[in-house]
Amino acid sequence: MTSPAVITAIPTAFTADGSVDLDASRAIFEFVAKSGNEGAFVLGTTGEFPALTVAERNELAKLAVETMGERMRVIVHVGAPSLFEVQQLIEGAREAGATEIAVITPYYLPVTDAALVDFFRSVNEAADGLRVFVYVYRKRAGNFVSVDVMTEISRLSNFVGAKVSEEPLELLQEYREFVPDDFVIYTGADADILRVANYGAQGVVSGVSSVLPGPFRAAAEGGAAPARLQEDVDLAVGAVGGDMERMRVALELQGVPAGTSRMALAEPASDARARIREAVERLGR
Repeated sequence: MTSPAVITAIPTAFTADGSVDLDASRAIFEFVAKSGNEGAFVLGTTGEFPALTVAERNELAKLAVETMGERMRVIVHVGAPSLFEVQQLIEGAREAGATEIAVITPYYLPVTDAALVDFFRSVNEAADGLRVFVYVYRKRAGNFVSVDVMTEISRLSNFVGAKVSEEPLELLQEYREFVPDDFVIYTGADADILRVANYGAQGVVSGVSSVLPGPFRAAAEGGAAPARLQEDVDLAVGAVGGDMERMRVALELQGVPAGTSRMALAEPASDARARIREAVERLGR
């Protein structure tokens, strides 16, 4: 059985006044590049993409490819509410040297299945020569990719896979039944890394692995009993979760400047910080 891939979802660093902190973002990219993970997923939900301008996203895409591109895959998320913005972001990713991109469904306003398929057909045309992943996140985007729609998207010439967040693994299994055999499916559920292969998926896109890669590498490589591997993954996920402010604490504890958030995220309370410190001391580098 092929080992599950670990693709690291990376936070973006900001200064106290809300500006993008390129130096701290580079430090985070450098930390991730040394993780041993297969790839990096930049400018996604963990990267606070809705709070960034097109110009900022294109600049960060360039920095990510420059910093990590020779050591791991870099998937640049270029999703936005409109095709107009997505096309600009695709060109920015292409100019940055990216070869793989991800596109979340249009969000905020509801769309029909027919409009969704038309949207991704247009994305496919704009992304000629790039490897494209459809990003399914119904709880954030408000729009869903049904099995029928996924089947159509999976047959577009440049689409090679999907990232699916906060959906049951059974949905991934349903997708698998109708997409091509070489279509890659990743879950956004960090804790499920040891289970994904049973549902026809190839790995995880993990925000927690951006700060505590160790247990995810061990789980991918199968270096211990499954119960022990799951225990370490659960410790990391329980302490950090999908919370970018907790990720920053974990990075700072490991000597990586991580800046702050631009979006309205609460700082971890003292008990949460204690859990993060415990996880870092046990699982960090």
